[in-house]
Amino acid sequence: MALSSGSSAIIAVMIWSILLLPAMSESHCYTTIFSFGDSLADTGNYLLSGPARFPAVAHLPYGETFFHHPTGRFCNGRLIIDFMAEAYGLPLLPPYLAIQGNESERYAKGVNFAVAGATALDVSYFVERRIPGLWTADSLSVQLGWFNNTLPSLCSENCHDYLKRALFVVGEIGGNDFNFALIQGRKSIDEVVSYVPDVVSAIVEAVNVLIKQGAVELVVPGNLPIGCSTLYLTVFRSANPLDYDPLTGCLIKFNEFAVYYNSYLQDALQKLRRQQPQAKIIYADYYNSAMGFFRNPPIFGFESVLKACCGVGEPYNFNLILMCSAATNVCKDPSTYANWDGIHLTEKAYEWMAHGFLNGLFTYPWLKPPMLCH
Repeated sequence: MALSSGSSAIIAVMIWSILLLPAMSESHCYTTIFSFGDSLADTGNYLLSGPARFPAVAHLPYGETFFHHPTGRFCNGRLIIDFMAEAYGLPLLPPYLAIQGNESERYAKGVNFAVAGATALDVSYFVERRIPGLWTADSLSVQLGWFNNTLPSLCSENCHDYLKRALFVVGEIGGNDFNFALIQGRKSIDEVVSYVPDVVSAIVEAVNVLIKQGAVELVVPGNLPIGCSTLYLTVFRSANPLDYDPLTGCLIKFNEFAVYYNSYLQDALQKLRRQQPQAKIIYADYYNSAMGFFRNPPIFGFESVLKACCGVGEPYNFNLILMCSAATNVCKDPSTYANWDGIHLTEKAYEWMAHGFLNGLFTYPWLKPPMLCH
């Protein structure tokens, strides 16, 4: 089931949210968050994992807006997962690789296993298809292994109640499986479409494993509108105006691919819901959430949504080799930009998206309202 961003859908969600408040207020709030994914959720694992293909994330201007120093987040400030933790009154999720020795019990309120560049599929999948340039080998299955290593120290013998009150955020993951294939591997979009069942299968299997371990509430995000990504707009720049959406300036065929992938993922999650009725599997509609500000930038306070805030080069202030660093241009006010470094979004864009998820506008079914958790 795909969520519409139209006004009628928003009104319907608001009405149903009001009607459901009494029932929701009786449920328990989340006491823990576990996060898996890639750079859209990574709070420092990539930076802590050793020599990196993207060393600039260890330096300003990364982290300049909120933290005032680099944290390993691929952003000028907070990510969606940060806003979610704050909304539920929980501390920002520490990266798994920051856990030292037997200190796991200190992270009982949440751990972030996401790694920038991570893929849903294991490295061998890309090796077999001659797709080079992966940033990390810490795929989704590796992150699940980290979770299994950490869990015994978080809930000792009986984990049932602990996991029942936890929120699992599985993604966004899978986007890099396509990014590396399309950009590094130079695969055609038709060939990459054939990878979709494998990517979705890996995500669904991970969700299924977590449910069998005791997870009850899980959020699984879809992919962003990659046709609006500065990276894609630069690498696949076209002289044919028909390749672009006249309303947004985004590349049509790549957004159509994202819609196809998201639909396939939602169908698979619906099947899993029938197989695991005891679990609440929530789809987070990253696509339509982000399309709101790509279609109507001024409503969200954005002056630019396609150009990167930090970068160099025309026409999108992006260069795939130079990227964002202290040596490149940084916009004066990142809150007026949706795009941070050409690949990742700004804190303000993530904040808008997080509000949409927490308010139930772009999640199916809805998350527990944070206002009832305090």
